[in-house]
Amino acid sequence: MIRAFFVEIVFPAIVFLLLISLVKSVLRTFRSAFNAPSEARPDKPVVQAGGELKKDPVCGTYVSTATSLSRVVGGQAVYFCSEECRKKFQRRG
Repeated sequence: MIRAFFVEIVFPAIVFLLLISLVKSVLRTFRSAFNAPSEARPDKPVVQAGGELKKDPVCGTYVSTATSLSRVVGGQAVYFCSEECRKKFQRRG
């Protein structure tokens, strides 16, 4: 009687739950593989468009005055593309 209960009810229920779990996992994998690229990647940082460009005196990269790092030297603002370039400029001057 107990054996029949396990064979007819418990075992099929366990197999059914495992199959459902497997199917859900496969569907999640396919969904993530076929999503649009923008949905699969995290959002990119927003960069302000336009504005004036200045040349980084260390590496020569042109940077936006609105988003770059700056330092006042001799009464004029100097713009840098990164903290590394700003530190190199400080060491030189």
